[in-house]
Amino acid sequence: MCVDYHKLNAVTRKNRYPVPPINQLLTVFNGSTIFSKIDLCGAYNLLRIKEGGEYLTAFRTKYGSYEYLVMPFGHTKAPGSFQNLVNDILEDFLDIFVLVYLDDIMVFSSSEEEHVKHVASVL
Repeated sequence: MCVDYHKLNAVTRKNRYPVPPINQLLTVFNGSTIFSKIDLCGAYNLLRIKEGGEYLTAFRTKYGSYEYLVMPFGHTKAPGSFQNLVNDILEDFLDIFVLVYLDDIMVFSSSEEEHVKHVASVL
């Protein structure tokens, strides 16, 4: 289902959680030679909308009216909210062996043995 949320986004208070520029993030890879990328595709749909705000996502089809219970694609708060959540979950590993950019997690290490431990810690 594709819903146009331009009007909702225009009046929504923006999430000001900083999403860092990718070139700034890449500086943490110093000395790393092994990398694993974990793509959390579709993960925005795991973020629950604040209770009571579901009606704001309402849309109609020929089969009836519906409301999202989770963050829909295209909502202005999705990227910052998700970045904030994943950073909170992985905060002990950030910039040590983990880099998070929106719905992508990069695990980086200097050796295979170390990398296996790092990936296991993230999973």
